[in-house]
Amino acid sequence: MTTTPPNTQGIPPDTAKVPEVTLGFWIIKIAATTVGETGGDSVSMSMNLGYLVGTGIFAALFVGAVILQIKAKRFHPVLYWVTIIASTTVGTTLADFTTRSLGVGYAGGSSLLLILLLLSLYAWHRSLGSISVETVSTPKAEVFYWVTSMCSQTLGTALGDWTADTAGLGYIRAGIIFSVLLALVAALYLGTRISRTILFWAAFVLTRPLGAVVGDFLDKPVSAGGLALSRYLASAVLLLFIAVCLVVVPQRPAREAH
Repeated sequence: MTTTPPNTQGIPPDTAKVPEVTLGFWIIKIAATTVGETGGDSVSMSMNLGYLVGTGIFAALFVGAVILQIKAKRFHPVLYWVTIIASTTVGTTLADFTTRSLGVGYAGGSSLLLILLLLSLYAWHRSLGSISVETVSTPKAEVFYWVTSMCSQTLGTALGDWTADTAGLGYIRAGIIFSVLLALVAALYLGTRISRTILFWAAFVLTRPLGAVVGDFLDKPVSAGGLALSRYLASAVLLLFIAVCLVVVPQRPAREAH
């Protein structure tokens, strides 16, 4: 989805520190959420460090990346996407720790994380008057953006696992469901006057469970419905794909409200 509404926030277009939302943005976002799944599982499962230690490692990386993002004077594509990947990896291990280690379960974990996501969006809107990413140009707005992003990534992991595992749909059918939901959001964007900001966040959230089930499909055992690929190899290939996309796909700061 691309953006079309005019800039109504009074913020110079080049000050936003998040990328313009284009088809390329969504392609990279889905790849980033997928590597978040394979990368998170690489540390917590393949390295056998566990969900809690994995969460601690990725949380530290995420916080460090966010600090660099806030300190940056302008939009830096590589830094932005590194921060997104950090949020997806910590989302993976945190969701797994909550739903599995703490025994909350996928349904309970998804419900809790959805509430946290909605509270984050509500607090952001109440504090700054807008949750449009075009307005992410101040430290306060950036903190809200990245907290909301991390909540959405964690929710997406739990939701993807619940759909594929607990609901028994498997990775392929779950992937199809989330793809159809994303297509529906795109259709609403193109054919209705529904708030572009609401549709953006709906798509932003839905890319995470799609990436979760695709990542699980790549690295889970054949007996569980996966391809049993190496998590390290899958992560490396996805990172290479993202790097190529950053070179090929134009990366500009967001210019219009969405």
